[in-house]
Amino acid sequence: MARLEFAIAIAFALTLLALSSTASAAIVEHTFHVKNLKVSKLCHRSMITAVNESLPGPNINIEEGDTLHVHVINQSPYNLTIHWHGVLQLMTGWADGPSYVTQCPILPGSSYTYRFTIAKQEGTLWWHAHVSWLRATVYGALIIRPRSGHNYPFPKPQGEVPILLGEWWNANVIDVENEALATGAAPNNSDAYTINGRPGDLYPCSQTDTYKLKVQQGKTYLLRIINAALNNQLFFKIADHKMTIVAVDAVYTKPYVTDVVLVTPGQTTDVLLTANQAPGAYYMAARPYNSVPINVPINNSTTRGIMVYENAPLASTTPKMPSLPRLNDTATAHRLNSNLTSLVGAPHWVPVPRDVDEHMYVTVGLGLELCEKNRTCGGVNGQKFSASMNNHSFQFPTKLSMLEAFFFNVKGIYTTDFPSKPPVKFDYTNMTNSNNAALLFAPKRTSVKKVKFNATNHPMHLHGFNFHVLAQGFGNFNPRTDRKKFNLVDPQIRNTIGVPVGGWAAIRFTADNPGVWIMHCHLDVHLPLGFATAFVVENGPTAATTLPPPPKDLPKC
Repeated sequence: MARLEFAIAIAFALTLLALSSTASAAIVEHTFHVKNLKVSKLCHRSMITAVNESLPGPNINIEEGDTLHVHVINQSPYNLTIHWHGVLQLMTGWADGPSYVTQCPILPGSSYTYRFTIAKQEGTLWWHAHVSWLRATVYGALIIRPRSGHNYPFPKPQGEVPILLGEWWNANVIDVENEALATGAAPNNSDAYTINGRPGDLYPCSQTDTYKLKVQQGKTYLLRIINAALNNQLFFKIADHKMTIVAVDAVYTKPYVTDVVLVTPGQTTDVLLTANQAPGAYYMAARPYNSVPINVPINNSTTRGIMVYENAPLASTTPKMPSLPRLNDTATAHRLNSNLTSLVGAPHWVPVPRDVDEHMYVTVGLGLELCEKNRTCGGVNGQKFSASMNNHSFQFPTKLSMLEAFFFNVKGIYTTDFPSKPPVKFDYTNMTNSNNAALLFAPKRTSVKKVKFNATNHPMHLHGFNFHVLAQGFGNFNPRTDRKKFNLVDPQIRNTIGVPVGGWAAIRFTADNPGVWIMHCHLDVHLPLGFATAFVVENGPTAATTLPPPPKDLPKC
């Protein structure tokens, strides 16, 4: 059985997934009406795009083994797809959702139904729009509980609470993105962070727009924390309370006790919280973590909600505020990212593949693209910012989705020449190279990595697979010495990973799901500018390992 392993190094300027069935499995149906909605926040009246007139959108609750049917009716003025973030989509790659990768967009006035089964996954995932910046407001939780008769691998909590961390712009997010794409500059920072769609009382006009959670003393709650923000990793903390991490990205972990968690855009973290303090009110708060060592503007504000004990004395209802880590607290971030391990033997746990056939070394950098003639651009030296991986700046196709091109063997949509290592070798994490003109301009390519079926081969997010995080570190990855640090026994298993500037992560996964699967940054500030590639996984040797035909109603370009 072939295996693939690769290391990701972040260069220069950015911080950087066998169907089973039982008689009890059900078909769960939802209808998403996507349309514009007027809302008032931060002293502004704004127009957003939302699902079923709510922010966040509806929670989806299912059991492992259930089949999900979601009817998406696009009543917005924008093209739209929905991505089911972290769902493995085993043999259902047509339902993954990223535009121009597995499907063409759902046009305004059109509709489409996603159909797929959740197999061999339990925990917290989420769904979001996968066209432009619509996911700033088009998102919601996807909660997968153990099937009937099965239990959590930890004491059953008395309550479960989704905590969705988001990001808010007073301006129309599509306008913000379009302005950045036109000028090639970094987009305007957000105006606030949110907890379950509410900014909290530190922001203007938000005293009554603060999320509140009531708890009972002595009871334990499962908080399902999701970072749905576009551009920032977030520290999350509750005053005077410890949390026990029991799962990340819908994979169970060994219990890990902490007073703070760090969640990268796209990641989920499940924690057990016991209300074991004096009855009163306590702030839960989130603020960003940013490891960029240069002066890059960032929204360094704090969102907070209030956790209130039932029957708390009136005198104790002034909430206590937690002490959050500093903006650049890389030591705390690295401790949280590197100390988690998977729960060996837990439901759906997968051991680390030991044999590796293909090795990839992927460097990620922020460079430039030439500004068009007669245009003023806002990047360095009057050019446009442009991200790249191994000096390839990814460009999405527009005539046909990549998955359709793969299935129907259509040439000219993508090339299979994405390099397995950087074409030029240099000190990738040395900041003095950030102005090296020979390295700044990466060609625009729709290039992918082609791998054989069952080959085992940031923030980075890989569709279609979970991966083992073998190790993380700082500086350039050294294959000779850093492989000695690999955890091959119980490494954490994720679908999205955060890697700090000047750092690396080594991951390993088995390419056992045929189709086209995008790997991209989940900081949307740079995704449209080339921060992506894709794996084309060939069909397996049997009918059961061959991608089925596309649905007849799949949207066309």
